[in-house]
Amino acid sequence: MDANKLRREYQARGGLTEGNIAEKPYDQFEIWFNEAIDAEIDLLDAMTLATATLEGIPSARMVVLRGFDANGLCFYTDYDSQKGRELAQNPHAALVFYWRELDRQVRINGTVEKMTAAESDAYFASRPIDSQLAVWAERQSIVIPEREHLEKNFENAKEKYTSDAIPRPPHWGGYRLIPNMYEFWQGCPSRLHDRIRYILKDTGNWEIERLSP
Repeated sequence: MDANKLRREYQARGGLTEGNIAEKPYDQFEIWFNEAIDAEIDLLDAMTLATATLEGIPSARMVVLRGFDANGLCFYTDYDSQKGRELAQNPHAALVFYWRELDRQVRINGTVEKMTAAESDAYFASRPIDSQLAVWAERQSIVIPEREHLEKNFENAKEKYTSDAIPRPPHWGGYRLIPNMYEFWQGCPSRLHDRIRYILKDTGNWEIERLSP
């Protein structure tokens, strides 16, 4: 592989400075998220979720952001999946968003807690019926003998749940990552990128720092 053939120059898109950012990191995230929507970025709600075991062995995968506010960022999954098991042991986790079209990355660290049953029920009810049935058909991360096993479970679920009100499986629901660190990275020409970090202090206030790229 010739790495130089993959190299590209970053565009001048306007810098990220202490004078043009929001006071609170979740407000700055909302600004950038809305700008990603306006830019019509595909899969802008896709985020890398990194978890770790008690021994510190990491794992990462892509999940979908399903809501955010000042309290945190939400996603949904099987509680018994690998990430669910790791979060039960070790609630510390990290998120990464990468919006290539805008030369932007956001890193978010924090602790994760389960969302309430009412919140999970409400979101589950909003999903398309096939997506609801799929949750009943699969148990995420377990070994299965073949694809036909999954397809058979889906057909069985379709036959069992014929009404419009499909119940949420008890093994599936939402998580909320409660941030203690946000880092906003803006790509700039000559690799002189802007990196602004927000750190949550014990006082409850956010401290803003500039990092070397």
